[in-house]
Amino acid sequence: MKISDLRRDYARAALDEASTSLDPIEQFGRWFDDAQRADLLEVNAMTLATADAGGRPSARIVLLKGVDAGGFLFFTDYRSRKGTELTQNPRAALVFHWAELERQVRICGAVERLSSEDSASYFHSRPEGSRIGAWASHQSAPLKTRLELEAKVEELTASFASGEIPLPPHWGGFRLMPDEMEFWQGRPSRLHDRITYQRTSDGGWLRGRLSP
Repeated sequence: MKISDLRRDYARAALDEASTSLDPIEQFGRWFDDAQRADLLEVNAMTLATADAGGRPSARIVLLKGVDAGGFLFFTDYRSRKGTELTQNPRAALVFHWAELERQVRICGAVERLSSEDSASYFHSRPEGSRIGAWASHQSAPLKTRLELEAKVEELTASFASGEIPLPPHWGGFRLMPDEMEFWQGRPSRLHDRITYQRTSDGGWLRGRLSP
């Protein structure tokens, strides 16, 4: 079958203004709970799109690790490509796609680093192997062979064997603070429902509908 012939129709649900919250983060929580109840694989996986100082974009899948009134939390090596780009150009976009529910959420906004205390709190909740990996890997830097990385992991495992694994100075969290959110529900004949929220000057939200 040709790629151009791949298609499916969406008819699972509808989305209207009356059924959505006035607060998009609350609405996100409702949909995230639905996705968890549906037992979807990697329900917290999201596309993170960034751009460097010159505007050249890049995107990758990362894991959401928290949501609060201030925004959406994720963690990384600050020296990585995404970490560097977020430092140069502290705006980003997120996309969640829950195909089984025929739903998508798009989020855009400014990004800030979390405090070292918040980063440490999450870091110490990670499995030991992940904590050692954060020290062993200089994310996005060239690596000659897999053996080089494995040797570094072995060295650090021995080094940290008798004590706590501290938070690396190059590792921590970001918070994306949304100023735009969109909830997409697939509908028949590509006439999808799109409910959008725009941040207003007083910190509230303006809710509306977009053409599919």
